[in-house]
Amino acid sequence: MTAGDLDLDACSREPIHIPGTIQPHGMLLAFSGGSDPVLIRASANAAPALRLPLDEAPGQPLERALHPLIAAPLRSFLAAGPVPSRPVPVALADLPGAGRHQLLAHAVRDAVGGGAVILELERLDGLETGLLDHVYPRMREALERLDALNTPRDLLTCAAREVRALTGFDRVLIYRFDADWHGTVVAEDGNGRLPSYMDLRFPASDIPTQARELYRLNRQRLIPDAGYAPVPLVPAGAEPLDLSFSVLRSVSPVHVAYMRNMETASSMSVSILLHGALWGLVSCHHREPKAASYAVRSACDLIAQILSVRIAAVEDRRDAEHRIALQAIQARLLAAMAQADPFIAGLAERPDDLLRFANATGAAVVFERRCTLVGDTPTEEQVRGLVDWLAAQGEPERFETDSLPALYPPAAAFEGKAAGLLAIAVSKLHASYVLWFRPEVVRTVRWGGDPRKPLDRDGQRLHPRASFETWKETVRHRAQPWSAAERDTAAALRHAVIGIVLRKAEELAALSRELARSNKELESFSYSVSHDLRAPFRHIVGYAELLQELESGRLSATGKRYLDTIVDAANSAGTLVDNLLHFSQMGRSELTPVAVDMNALLAEVRETLAPETAGRAIAWDVAPLPTVRGDPVMMRLVLQNLLSNAIKYTRGREPARIAVGCEDRPGEILFFVRDNGVGFNQAYEKKLFGVFQRLHRNEEFEGIGIGLANVRRAVDRHGGRTWAEGRLDDGATFFFTLPKAGAAKPDPRDLQERSEA
Repeated sequence: MTAGDLDLDACSREPIHIPGTIQPHGMLLAFSGGSDPVLIRASANAAPALRLPLDEAPGQPLERALHPLIAAPLRSFLAAGPVPSRPVPVALADLPGAGRHQLLAHAVRDAVGGGAVILELERLDGLETGLLDHVYPRMREALERLDALNTPRDLLTCAAREVRALTGFDRVLIYRFDADWHGTVVAEDGNGRLPSYMDLRFPASDIPTQARELYRLNRQRLIPDAGYAPVPLVPAGAEPLDLSFSVLRSVSPVHVAYMRNMETASSMSVSILLHGALWGLVSCHHREPKAASYAVRSACDLIAQILSVRIAAVEDRRDAEHRIALQAIQARLLAAMAQADPFIAGLAERPDDLLRFANATGAAVVFERRCTLVGDTPTEEQVRGLVDWLAAQGEPERFETDSLPALYPPAAAFEGKAAGLLAIAVSKLHASYVLWFRPEVVRTVRWGGDPRKPLDRDGQRLHPRASFETWKETVRHRAQPWSAAERDTAAALRHAVIGIVLRKAEELAALSRELARSNKELESFSYSVSHDLRAPFRHIVGYAELLQELESGRLSATGKRYLDTIVDAANSAGTLVDNLLHFSQMGRSELTPVAVDMNALLAEVRETLAPETAGRAIAWDVAPLPTVRGDPVMMRLVLQNLLSNAIKYTRGREPARIAVGCEDRPGEILFFVRDNGVGFNQAYEKKLFGVFQRLHRNEEFEGIGIGLANVRRAVDRHGGRTWAEGRLDDGATFFFTLPKAGAAKPDPRDLQERSEA
């Protein structure tokens, strides 16, 4: 493949570890493993290193195939112990007619434990000053200067300067990768012969994935002359030889063309690894062909390793300090939660800590449909929409992004408040989250060439981009990225909150069991009492009426008035006992759900209540009602109580107006009864559905205050909810819902919460 016949996708898939060729500044020989090595491959330029002609040497034992100046030191090296997987020096050899060479060897092992030994002979002509005895004093001084520095910027600048002093290259760059594998030049030292790339960014496509992996595995790479002609390995057609760690490995034609476009004839790179991951590169460039000895490269590699250790120490210390600060904030938030009711509200009670916890400008706590906003946030409706979207993603335990609009397009409407999102799920039963927001940060990035066009099209051929002039891009729709410490501490907070949720759930379950037991006892007691009291009250009424009938002639007016009072009080008490008995029976009886035609049921109830409407001017507005699944006896009780109340509390209105209607909602059907009666103060709405709770005096409107309690109990037993809206002297509307057939039965806690809403 030539530099003119490149395919962009093929470049990202190119097997650069098995190029089948080497660079011509040395020779390569490969031997089978074992105690009796046999030559299996050789570079086409390896004749000076061989005892036999190139076409006869493959397949021959080591001593027979190699020149004695090479065979002897190699045999001693192999006898000394296992061959390492990275190139190490074997010896120096002066080959007649070929000059002085550095011998380097390493092992290549396959998946089954076999493999080969690769011997490379790197030419040293003109590099005698690059041997270890010359390099060591300069390297020692460089390390002493690095040791005196502490800040990352000073360390990087010093490292670039020391590497250039050791190598003599025109320009040395230190190049750092970001999370998307774009690289930015963070330090530079040069002599002015090549342009400065300081602070420029280069796209990830400049260094494909497989090339980055090789940089991670093999920390050194040298290209003395970008105009080289690759030297093939012979015999041709043999099993590919893995040259991942070869110092002579031929490089991709794409990279060679890239170097030419950068006007660099030679280059050297050394990888910087942090905790085993590729952090960046020390990249050296020269206008003319230039080599660097193995000793010089090793010295630069040592500088890069020391640099990585120092940078890791600084970053780890800062990260540790940050995590300690976040843990202190977390402790305060958990303490606030322990004292709050509901406990999750404790997060919002310390708004400054909640925001500082993730270095955010806004936060939201969404728990069991309650939404609390802190700081600069989207609207509650927008937050709820975002939570629904998060829940639809499969409820990840933690979610973070610095570009929310790219993943959730509706976020474009509020990216000024929430272009970045960090969220943790704090409940597995409900879509409950703690969310932190960061606003969009508009910034200008200076690229080394247009990153949107890494390759220019010329007919059907693709070429590396030819321009590296500064190209500015305005980056929008992104927030400041979340740090690893912020992500990890948020996950730790989630685990702590989940622990509280589980403990609260256990406590609630215990209370629910106790409450169920108490309610059962109370229902039994109320049933027993109300049942036993019915007969005595009837006796009182009966004997009082007999006394009036038999002895009325002997009684004074006062005595008659006393008897009338006894009868009225006993009748009221009897009615109260009957209603209490009915209320207790409703909780004890089994539901008999069937299809109930609400239109027909409403007509029957209106006919039953006809005596109460006699002589009244009532304007009825009844909408068509659906058929629902429920207990017909309880549904009749619900409608009868609601209509009876509407009729009663519209007395004095001319005309009285009563409307009955419904609304189809997702998962449920909403019914309502509206009137233009005396209404009520909305502040006391919660009292309406309690037992024996009344908002009007008995002298104004008769009743004992148990009808609406029966309504709520009947609707609750069907899995629905009840509430009311009203204004004094301006009417009232009573609502109840019934789940649709097949809809999931709500959590009883939800019913209570919604009923109280």
